[in-house]
Amino acid sequence: MIPRPILIGIVGDSASGKTTLTRGLMRILGDEHATHVSADHYHRYDRRQRLQRGLTALSPDANYLDILEQHLLHLRAGEPILKPVYSHQDGRAGAPEYVVPNQFTIVEGLLAFHTPPMREVFDVRVFLDPPEDLRRHWKVQRDCSRRGYTTDQVLDELDRSEADSEMFIRPQRRCADIVVRFHEGTRQDQEHLDAELTLRPGLEHPDLAALVERGRDAITLSRHGQELRLTVRGALAPEDSTAIQEAIWERIPFATHLRSERLGEFTVATQLRRSESLAITQLLALYQMITARAAISVGAAGARTDLGGAG
Repeated sequence: MIPRPILIGIVGDSASGKTTLTRGLMRILGDEHATHVSADHYHRYDRRQRLQRGLTALSPDANYLDILEQHLLHLRAGEPILKPVYSHQDGRAGAPEYVVPNQFTIVEGLLAFHTPPMREVFDVRVFLDPPEDLRRHWKVQRDCSRRGYTTDQVLDELDRSEADSEMFIRPQRRCADIVVRFHEGTRQDQEHLDAELTLRPGLEHPDLAALVERGRDAITLSRHGQELRLTVRGALAPEDSTAIQEAIWERIPFATHLRSERLGEFTVATQLRRSESLAITQLLALYQMITARAAISVGAAGARTDLGGAG
């Protein structure tokens, strides 16, 4: 029997870096092994209708979360779905898309951890939590360059959605196995952001002590109750990053075919750039996906240590 797909959820506020992380994982896994699903296409209303009703896209009332729940269950069972399609350019719905899950299915969105049934579908749950000033900068940069907004329009939208961000988006942090917080490092540029990762006990994380030793003070590790806090400095030297990545790959020798020099790549406008802290973050997420895949391949329900609890 073919093992069921592995589902990873990548959740965070608008312009928090979800697509950057998702694209990196898709780049490494390839379309032949992975399927990408945007949970932000399940809008109940188009942009004009939301404005008329005084709703933002972040509100559960503005989305068909019941249908999203059903679709996630189908994807986990290896069954295809007819996914809604929403255009961020004109704010309208398009023709639905026939989506078939693959070995790995990556679901990114604003509200994918909002209900217990949705949370329990995922083998791995990641929440992106950059500081608000950095997120606002990213949102202005993205929406003005790719979606045709003016700076004032983006700032107005951020102000209008703040209450819903606080009420519906940020509380999902507590449901994540890995909380990722990119923030400015000593060099204060996109390629050298620091990454602070909170690692929770719902998953078994690789032995990080040895990785810290290889990091030459550019990586630190501390324990906070049951959580581990891993900080990867953006100034981490490429050779040290390579050594750390090699140590993680050694823990998943059955996945050597996925090794890629494209870890850490991202784009700003049309320019391809690289971040060592992003590379290690991607690889730790990939480690959990591959570990879960290996577990179900030998008959286990998954690799979670909390019996699929919702958190």
